[in-house]
Amino acid sequence: LLSYAWMLVRDLERLREIYNRVNVLPLGSGALAGNPFLINRQSIANDMKFNAITMNSMDGTSDRDFIIEFFSWASLLSVHLSRFAEDVILYSTKEFGYITLSDLYSTGSSLMPQKKNPDSMELMRGKAGRIIGKAMALYVVVKGLPMAFNKDLQEDKCLFEVVETVDDLLGIAKGVISTLKINKEKMHSNLSPDMLATDLAYYLVRKGVPFREAHHVSGECVQKAENQNISISELSVEEFRKIK
Repeated sequence: LLSYAWMLVRDLERLREIYNRVNVLPLGSGALAGNPFLINRQSIANDMKFNAITMNSMDGTSDRDFIIEFFSWASLLSVHLSRFAEDVILYSTKEFGYITLSDLYSTGSSLMPQKKNPDSMELMRGKAGRIIGKAMALYVVVKGLPMAFNKDLQEDKCLFEVVETVDDLLGIAKGVISTLKINKEKMHSNLSPDMLATDLAYYLVRKGVPFREAHHVSGECVQKAENQNISISELSVEEFRKIK
């Protein structure tokens, strides 16, 4: 879970960076030029908490960078949430059983009464494709537009759907994590003594053995244990000493 927490930390940092860049006031820009009224745009921007004003009216009315940047951010966020969803789905299966999803975020099977479906996670995984699709759609809309404003830009209204979807996904992720049951005993039972092979290599390194050689010796220990159909922890000290 902590690995995903750091992904979300980076997502939050990116969102803050985007806000500082796109929080620009377009008011006073026309589709071709500015306006003939003596309005103080900078004063209006200060009053409305904008960081800056647009410097070119044609760019100001035809620009959709602020939406595309948000879509790009939302796409990466949804990819992170999709990966999280996949891990939840995988580790909640009977084959793993490391976690149990709350009934609040799962449904029963229409065919098998004993089955619990991680619907919330499957939908989260699917929504990532939808968000990425919206981003690609807007990229395609703006890629061949001449200056300045064109009716094609009416297709930017999918922004509202993406905002609502991202808000829903984050709420679901929070709910899933806060209600998730961790099955520590199941995790512990799946630990294998073979995992000690790396610790054996580290032990030899601390004794001054080069890691390449320590890695080879550790592998020989694993091979010897497998040949005897035992775990590496069951090898005797004498057997370890014979390995070079």
